[in-house]
Amino acid sequence: MLQENAIAQNIMPKNILVTGGSGLVGNELIKQLLSQGEHVKAIYHATPLYISHPNLDIIQCDILDVATLEEIMKGITHVYHSAALVSYSPKDKRQLIKINVEGTANIVDACIQAGVQKLVHVSSVAALGRMGKGEMISEQMNWTEETSNSTYGKSKYFGEMEVWRGIGEGLQAVIVNPTLILGGDTWESGSSAIFKKAYDEFKWYTEGVTGFVDVRDVVRAMILLMNSEITSQRFILNGENLSYKEIFSSIAKCFGKKPPYKKVTSFMAELIWRAEAIKAAFTGSDNLLTKETARTAQAKVQFDNSKILKTLPGFKFTKIEDTIAHTCIALKERYHL
Repeated sequence: MLQENAIAQNIMPKNILVTGGSGLVGNELIKQLLSQGEHVKAIYHATPLYISHPNLDIIQCDILDVATLEEIMKGITHVYHSAALVSYSPKDKRQLIKINVEGTANIVDACIQAGVQKLVHVSSVAALGRMGKGEMISEQMNWTEETSNSTYGKSKYFGEMEVWRGIGEGLQAVIVNPTLILGGDTWESGSSAIFKKAYDEFKWYTEGVTGFVDVRDVVRAMILLMNSEITSQRFILNGENLSYKEIFSSIAKCFGKKPPYKKVTSFMAELIWRAEAIKAAFTGSDNLLTKETARTAQAKVQFDNSKILKTLPGFKFTKIEDTIAHTCIALKERYHL
């Protein structure tokens, strides 16, 4: 009888909510869930979703709107929370905390109130902080004021704290910490904008190193974790640790463009971000190169992906070289290159 009940629970249809549906992760997540026959309700804030499917309901909703969020959450059994603001601009400090911390708290509270069975929260390795030179970052590390992180990293760390609070109140939840995510079929925003830079033959490079991961792998890991009995854990999702020069050169080669050839030294980076800050102050334009992004681009940081590989034995990461090739093909088709 117990076995029959377990089987019945496993085959019961899920009512899934995806936040941040129009983002890179959210968009890929919706596609993979629909391909598996799941019923999905997706919410977005500003950028509409252009996916049409009989099993998909799309709703515009601000995760800071508690009343609407609670109404949408009724009847939901599983939640993937990927909505977030990613910015390193000083002018966005307040919004980063509002969306990434307060917004996540609202999601957690709505999950608890609705009796949601499980939450998968998309954080970032920015929430882990940075170790000293040559040390690999694992899930054991936590953000501290001393690690000289960005406001974005701080907001993602405190967002995680809201998830842990929910776990303490009985919510089943898992946190994933992706490195720099590559993929998708647009280069208009987010990490995929580096494909546009490479296509435009961006000439500068740094010798900084960080982790990179395919968006399809991030989503596959999220779904596997959701469908498992694993809870109250966090997982770094990282395909490979590579230099920015390697990434830009590989993308440029894929597009048949000239790779970067001018090295940015630490001294140059410090001068450039200060000049950009002055320019932004006078023009009111967005300052894409800030103190945080300039220093991050110079840092050599390695991320340990062994925990997720041990936890999900059949799971493997896509080679970043293959990710770039796949993404370039999609971009060529979209922009008729």
